[in-house]
Amino acid sequence: MAVYSITEAQPAPSSNKGLIHWLRENLFSNVINSIFTLLGFYFLYLVIPPLVNWLIIDATWSGPKEELVNGGARWIFIAEKFNQFMYGFYPPELHWRPNTVIFLAIAVGVILKLVKELKIKIAAIVLFPIISFILIHGGLGLEIVETEQWGGLMLTIVVASVGIVASFPIGIVLALGRQSNLPIMRTLSVAFIEFVRGVPLITILFMASVVLPLFFSDGLDFNKLLRALIGITLFQAAYIAEVVRGGLQAIPKGQYEGADSIGLGYWQAMILVILPQALKISIPNLVGSSIALFKDSTLLLIIGLFDILAMVTLTTSDSYWLGFELEGYVFVTMIFWIICFSMSQYAKSIERKFNTEH
Repeated sequence: MAVYSITEAQPAPSSNKGLIHWLRENLFSNVINSIFTLLGFYFLYLVIPPLVNWLIIDATWSGPKEELVNGGARWIFIAEKFNQFMYGFYPPELHWRPNTVIFLAIAVGVILKLVKELKIKIAAIVLFPIISFILIHGGLGLEIVETEQWGGLMLTIVVASVGIVASFPIGIVLALGRQSNLPIMRTLSVAFIEFVRGVPLITILFMASVVLPLFFSDGLDFNKLLRALIGITLFQAAYIAEVVRGGLQAIPKGQYEGADSIGLGYWQAMILVILPQALKISIPNLVGSSIALFKDSTLLLIIGLFDILAMVTLTTSDSYWLGFELEGYVFVTMIFWIICFSMSQYAKSIERKFNTEH
């Protein structure tokens, strides 16, 4: 007869092995990694302390310009010109209107995140751009502020937001057209995409600003900002089309056949089966294109629109503030990094939300 011995169960190995173990595994696993780690720490030692001293410790935050001490950042310049960096030439007494749009954008984000009712979400998405335009531009009893007075970060966000949102459906249509079985539709889509992707954005902006008005009838004219928005939207749509096309090609053929087998038409199959999967796959590249467009909005200066980067040159042309370009460019760099990093993190949260592989 077999005899079984009962022994006390041993605890499972701990997954928490401490800081020393992590350092050895990740930074000092072998001689080469140890050398590169030490070189990296030395580089940080050379760069970070002087940078912190210039940005914070030795920086000047207040006081008259004549008493500024050289050696640190002179942030008093940013404080004095802050409104121009944010709003351009927008009337100071009306700054509450773009500020209200910011709070509305936050409210819409909360609604999309927390509210489950689809009708409420659609209403928020549809009404937000309409209300925002009325608030910023004017109308319905509000004073009209011409687009020539828009500028700074406000203009950058408006251009990038409109370009990203408006180009998305156009890009999807172009991607579907490029894969269409209709020769005319496929040829037109390919010609548009390849032409736009073959020229720089600055060329598109010049064409939108100079050539586009030639197609208008007498008496009809679009202002400079609207022409730039049209050019940027068409430019971004070509890149969105290629990103979406890559997602469509990654969908297995069985998904198309499955949609056909249950009797779905072309548009039903695309909207309900194919596109949701393709767009999920394309999220990283879509976000990359959106970030690139946000940064490319600085080219608006070429056609006479003053975004936040152009405001650095404009504000430092003031004879009282000559020589403060470095502080202006550092400030704009930090603004761009914060916004682009936030877009990237938001995209990662969307990827995790729609991840169906686990």
